[in-house]
Amino acid sequence: MTTPLIIESSLNGATSKATNPNVPYSDEEIVTDALSCMEAGAALIHNHTDESIFGGSGELDYERYARPWRLLLRERPDAILTPTMPVGQEGVTVETRYRHVERMAEEGLLAQGLCDPGTFNLSVLDEDGLFAPSDMLYRNDMNDSRYYVEACRRLNIGLSISIFEPGFLKFVLAYYRAGKLPPGGILKFYFASDDLPFGMPPTAASLDAYLGMLGECDLPWLVSSFGDDCVGCGIAEEAILRGGHVQVGLEPYAGNGQPSNVELVEELVVLAEKLGRPIASPAQAAEILALPTYPVPFAP
Repeated sequence: MTTPLIIESSLNGATSKATNPNVPYSDEEIVTDALSCMEAGAALIHNHTDESIFGGSGELDYERYARPWRLLLRERPDAILTPTMPVGQEGVTVETRYRHVERMAEEGLLAQGLCDPGTFNLSVLDEDGLFAPSDMLYRNDMNDSRYYVEACRRLNIGLSISIFEPGFLKFVLAYYRAGKLPPGGILKFYFASDDLPFGMPPTAASLDAYLGMLGECDLPWLVSSFGDDCVGCGIAEEAILRGGHVQVGLEPYAGNGQPSNVELVEELVVLAEKLGRPIASPAQAAEILALPTYPVPFAP
């Protein structure tokens, strides 16, 4: 309970302006929102661009990420930023899908890359309350997953590791047991509501199942709750009490109302203070995560 709480703000994702007009997508909106969230207590910032991660060329526009992040790092050189990447698809190499991440690390915009070590089915509920027929996959095969780890090792950056399903964690634990996991990793336990076809429910029992799998593995971890309210459903409190960390933001949020990202951070800070957890600064977060390159070598 004395370890400072790392807060990540996940700014947008697939959330549209129609769903919540507060969601940021333009360069100015991303910079403004990120700065406000960091001022409120967020140490990590994750955002998408307005490009779909499904279909298309399978490659994201490097400059769409780099433009706002250069501006952000001029204001907050201590920022810890993480992008997303396109899902796997036939005919698109993993090198193509990960190219924007590598270029941003080489420019000095990133202290951590990302690793999504697994695959799951994608669909939405139909009018009968069943998951609609779909051939969509959130796809990362074992070749892809190993590439992400080794690219981060080569680039000397940490790893933001998405754990959507227990099998994803098994991949990471194999690296850990073999002593081959690069430094700077954080596990992100992505729980999900019953309306989504992935993830365990955001409950104490689900979190304890993941922590049971971890065993002696001492990697830092956080929780998030897709299709729900991370604070409102109680999973944020469960994580704080167990010494974990928390992601909030308009990407996963599906609670009542249309809050802003900074309001979600502020709500989490109030909860943490009530439970006796101090809030981690970006520098403290970098130390907890053991990021190998921090602050990033960006030269404005």
